[in-house]
Amino acid sequence: MNQLLYSKLSSLFKVEPSLATSIGKIQLDKPMMLASGILGISLDVFNRLYRSGAGAVVTKSLSTEPWEGYPNPTIFSVKGGGWINAVGLSNPGATNFAKMIESNQTVPIVVSLVGSIPEDFEFMIKQFENCKVTAYELNLSCPHVAKVGLEVGDDPELVRKIVTTSKNSTDVPIIAKVGLGTTHYLNTVSTAIDSGIDAITAINTVRAMAIDVETQRPILSNKFGGLSGTPIKPIALRCVYEISSKYDIPIIGCGGVSTWEDAVEFFLAGASAIQLGSAIGDNWIDVFGEINNGILEYMKRKNYSSIKDMVGLAKKS
Repeated sequence: MNQLLYSKLSSLFKVEPSLATSIGKIQLDKPMMLASGILGISLDVFNRLYRSGAGAVVTKSLSTEPWEGYPNPTIFSVKGGGWINAVGLSNPGATNFAKMIESNQTVPIVVSLVGSIPEDFEFMIKQFENCKVTAYELNLSCPHVAKVGLEVGDDPELVRKIVTTSKNSTDVPIIAKVGLGTTHYLNTVSTAIDSGIDAITAINTVRAMAIDVETQRPILSNKFGGLSGTPIKPIALRCVYEISSKYDIPIIGCGGVSTWEDAVEFFLAGASAIQLGSAIGDNWIDVFGEINNGILEYMKRKNYSSIKDMVGLAKKS
């Protein structure tokens, strides 16, 4: 067969690439997800995000009871890009939120949960028994609220109990969101995997602060907050690469993604899906469609038929 004929036949039968991806048992039509903490409190907004190209939305982290969070100021724009926030995990509580989404039949919703003891998570999961939930994401990494988040993630025994209890409370997949605390984050990952976790989200925001030189005082009311956006992308990318190199576990990459190139980097490092949040502040919800289109064009150029074709390629020698 001559080269010209081969090229014509290849073009004729060429399969269009698909953005569908899987995170263990979780099936998504598109790989881009809304990260927890950004626009994660309204079913109407969830529907808009889904129509705009989000494969799934992650709720704000929910607690057993409503939390007011910290007083203003709670967010600060970092020079050169990124944000530092200490909202304080304000939320309406798991029971109230479950009522808010019980009519959902369309949007893949990942419910983010935060608590101090295993019983907190067991209670909250039960509140969503009559809701269409795609997965639960355990917030083991919030860097600015005491007795939850990183303080939980830094305690391997507590992580084991929380993951085990959560898994025993539902057949819905459970994801652990890890961050950089006082102990090595890979210890948290290892404990979560040994306890039966279905997937890992890496990473959460990074503990940080800002000071006003005129008032000579910390800018955020809580003094410390979590750094997100472009400044943490290299850190998050390194963590995804390390986790995927050491463990056989589905990974959701999170941290500083704002372009299709960023997303592809995370796929190549070992992630099967991507979460973004801070990028919405610059590009609003159109960013999901823009990144999806960029990924598709890249896949066509590289002759990839699925997201899976890219996952972990950067680890190959």
